[in-house]
Amino acid sequence: MLIQILANRPQMLGSIVTNTPLWVWGLLAALVTLGLSQARGRTVTLRRVTFMPVAMTLFSLWGTATACASAPLFGAVLAVWTGAAAAMLALIAPLPPPSGTRYAAATRRFTLRGSWVPLALILGIFMTRYIVNVELAMQPSLARDSQYTLFVGAIYGAFSGIFIGRAARLLRLARQPAVTSAPVLTA
Repeated sequence: MLIQILANRPQMLGSIVTNTPLWVWGLLAALVTLGLSQARGRTVTLRRVTFMPVAMTLFSLWGTATACASAPLFGAVLAVWTGAAAAMLALIAPLPPPSGTRYAAATRRFTLRGSWVPLALILGIFMTRYIVNVELAMQPSLARDSQYTLFVGAIYGAFSGIFIGRAARLLRLARQPAVTSAPVLTA
């Protein structure tokens, strides 16, 4: 719907942007900063590895709940969210960790190469929330449209499943037994 409006009446984009509360732009700046921090190589703790998927999953659930709470099939929306998250988790988690990823059991730290994927996922969730909120502001009846709310739940769930699946790959690496070398015997 929003894309149709912008294609037919692009002048509305200025109105949409100027009517967006300032805190939204502050949130976007913080999320972009967080995503950019993932683009460079770093060493992080297990806690830090789990922070991003937890935070983004909560952000995703918040978006789903605020957009779809008045949907007649809200339980089904949550089921679709869960199903989409589980499907993406099942696709992503079995993949090997990105090349160059290391886990040091002694320090309980991961060495990670930089990646632009977290920034893209963060922006995907943010833009989904932004677009859904704009559409609901322009057409509040969408909140009770089952097809629309199920689709929104699926998108949010898919993003969450990708985040969780990426973290699961790292957690699997941390659970692997440490490789020890056999002592060298000299004669």
